[in-house]
Amino acid sequence: MGIGKKGKLKTNKGAAKRLRFTKSGRLKKRNAGRQHILGKKSRKRKRHLRKDGYITGTDAKRIRRLLPYGSH
Repeated sequence: MGIGKKGKLKTNKGAAKRLRFTKSGRLKKRNAGRQHILGKKSRKRKRHLRKDGYITGTDAKRIRRLLPYGSH
């Protein structure tokens, strides 16, 4: 590396596969609990789990460190 150049940051691939950034820069995630053992869960509960969730606050701050090139 030459003088004045910094190394590249590595993206955490596990986080990259599970999370997406919205246009406004918020983090979007899938909700847990929709894979199996669905018979005992109510229709309403499963319906709400279909929608994506958002990560906010301190968690988002920590995850942005894992995804250095996606955040705005």
